[in-house]
Amino acid sequence: HIWCWPTGIVNAVLFAIVFADARLYGSMALQGVYVALSLYGWWHWGRQRSGHCGPLAVSWTPTSWRVGLGAAGIAGALLAGWGLGAQTDAALPFADASATSFSLVAQGLMARGGGETWLIGFTVGVGYVGLYASQELYLTAVLYAAFLVLAAAGWREWRRSMQPGAVARSDAGTGSARPAMRAVSQPPSGATPGGAA
Repeated sequence: HIWCWPTGIVNAVLFAIVFADARLYGSMALQGVYVALSLYGWWHWGRQRSGHCGPLAVSWTPTSWRVGLGAAGIAGALLAGWGLGAQTDAALPFADASATSFSLVAQGLMARGGGETWLIGFTVGVGYVGLYASQELYLTAVLYAAFLVLAAAGWREWRRSMQPGAVARSDAGTGSARPAMRAVSQPPSGATPGGAA
């Protein structure tokens, strides 16, 4: 539902406070990015609902983009982990930075309807459950475990949007074929990859 975006903004602000207190600065900073991406997602999805453009088209990300996003996620994790470890009293700088970096990848994909968003979000969510439990943020860990269920539901719903027998489209720049997916209107209510957004 489109209201998952403004709800996510409130959620992100509250989590920023929790993570600052727990010295999980990567997770804290991520909440600011979530606010910005949620504003964009809210605007983008709202335009589609108001008829300014077609429904949200869910599609597989081209292979060249997958490689680029994977490299960006790794580079972001290493750079942010080094910065957090060297410049702050962060509790777990590289674990926090890795989860943060790949959450950004997942959130960006979701805003544009990337089919892989829920797989990345689920993987990152597993990491977050362990990260928050290790810092004795047990209620947050339980909440992120619940987000895993939502991520699985999101993945299932977006997979169902795949048209049976759809003509494969060429994956630009790679020459490979990828299945076409039909448009979907929204993710499951309240569900976002990586949890809080």
